[in-house]
Amino acid sequence: MIKTGNPIISIYTEMTPNPETMKFVANKLLYPGKSLDCPDVESAKPSPLATELFGFPFIKAVFIASNFVTLTKTSDTEDWQDIIPSMRDFLKKYIEEGKPVVNEEELAEVAITSSNEVSADDDDIVKRIKELLDNYVRPAVEMDGGAIQFKSYEAGTVNLAMQGSCSGCPSSMITLKAGIEGMMKRMIPEVKEVVAEAV
Repeated sequence: MIKTGNPIISIYTEMTPNPETMKFVANKLLYPGKSLDCPDVESAKPSPLATELFGFPFIKAVFIASNFVTLTKTSDTEDWQDIIPSMRDFLKKYIEEGKPVVNEEELAEVAITSSNEVSADDDDIVKRIKELLDNYVRPAVEMDGGAIQFKSYEAGTVNLAMQGSCSGCPSSMITLKAGIEGMMKRMIPEVKEVVAEAV
């Protein structure tokens, strides 16, 4: 009789536009349709996975999304090539053992304020901004191991939060201004400016 255990997990890495971050992609969904940004140890509490990742001295930030984890290394850590094997092994074992990625109950207590989900009390402009972010921006930035969350809209200015590899990335401002702001101005004439909220 063949014993069927947990599926074999494979993890591969992808470079991101941000030299400080590396994207670790799994062949299994970790946090389907959602994301969790942990820019520091304190914010990692709802995620047992992120908390364990912060146990590595060279990890500065953790971002968990659909089927990947983006890790940001400390700037004094030499080279990704030296740490990729140990991070890949750790993630593979963690996922194969079926350990929890995000504790939803604990997350609810922390109450995440930023969301691209359209809610009933959003006005028409905010609904259009969120739909645009979800349909056009999210797929592109997820490919680079990041996320951009809607924060607020007021008097023509859209406030967004950069997460994962987008946070602190040298090219994220170009993406924000040339890409997202240009598209929003074309598709939603009320939008005059798009700014990133300082994390």
